[in-house]
Amino acid sequence: QVQLVESGGGLVQPGGSLRLSCAASGTFFNLAAMAWYRQAPGKQRDLVAYITIAGTTNYSDSVKGRFTISRDNAKKMTYLQMNSLKPEDTAVYYCWHSRGGTRSWGQGTQVTVSS
Repeated sequence: QVQLVESGGGLVQPGGSLRLSCAASGTFFNLAAMAWYRQAPGKQRDLVAYITIAGTTNYSDSVKGRFTISRDNAKKMTYLQMNSLKPEDTAVYYCWHSRGGTRSWGQGTQVTVSS
């Protein structure tokens, strides 16, 4: 059973930075695609960033140039470096795992961007 545990969320001022981490267990991590999604209050959950098994990345237009997704296969970790944060980035951020047709989610970590 795949388990995903996010960490690194918190309160940050506009223009600040945060790095989210996602620790995976119970999976052949190097064979899984990983992603970060976010969900703001009253809104649907949207894809933020995606990284393939080969390390190819893709970003939503709203975060392109500000956020960077990366992975460390040896540690089974996925990261989301978030720079130049804006109030509209406020949301619960979820780690997502996909392998062999199975999708898994973490419990989420809150990111609040406010002065």
